[in-house]
Amino acid sequence: MASVDSTGSRVSGRLRSGDILHTGLVVALLLGVWSVGGLEVSTGKVPHLFAINGSTVLLPCTYASCIGIKNLYFNWHYNNNGSMMKLCDAVIPIEGVEPKVSVFHERVEFVGTSKGNNISILLYNITYEDDGEYICFARNEKEKNRNHSASYMLYVVDQMKEIDTTLTTIIVSVVGGVIGLSILGMVIKALVINFLLKDDEKNKECLVSSGNDNTENGHSGAKADNKGTPKA
Repeated sequence: MASVDSTGSRVSGRLRSGDILHTGLVVALLLGVWSVGGLEVSTGKVPHLFAINGSTVLLPCTYASCIGIKNLYFNWHYNNNGSMMKLCDAVIPIEGVEPKVSVFHERVEFVGTSKGNNISILLYNITYEDDGEYICFARNEKEKNRNHSASYMLYVVDQMKEIDTTLTTIIVSVVGGVIGLSILGMVIKALVINFLLKDDEKNKECLVSSGNDNTENGHSGAKADNKGTPKA
């Protein structure tokens, strides 16, 4: 009986270990699906901009969620040397409903739309003091209010640097010249081959016509000889 109890306990322990492993795999899969379908916030492929002092700039931000949104809260902050300054915020109740945006900066305008999952803003008449990091933040109630954010760097300059295109022009010219020479070479080759083929055909025609003439001349000569032979 003792041996049976010991075996049974070992089997039971293995089953419990298997159940724990199975549960862990299920939880991991659920977390993976949740992270894939969860909210994503993006400020674009190039999250920085050089802008001239006094100009107006667009600070882009979009969101996406495979599980949909409910009471999506978003805001924009400016990182002022470690001190966060709120620029605007709002709540999008459900998809397709435009938010009522509260703006806390006199030179900021909200230009996004929930129909395009867009929560971008415009910053007017920028100064050197506007140089720095801008943070787009969003939180979706369907995700148990998990936080998501993306940053955008603005660099205010006096004037744009001129890009030296000399090297690019040289490379393009060289490549274009090589391509042009290649095309010209192919055209010349095609013309030469065409000329040689035509010349070869003419030579063949001359040989054929010459052979015919020789044959005809041979027959006529034979007839003349026959006619010139005196009768006995």
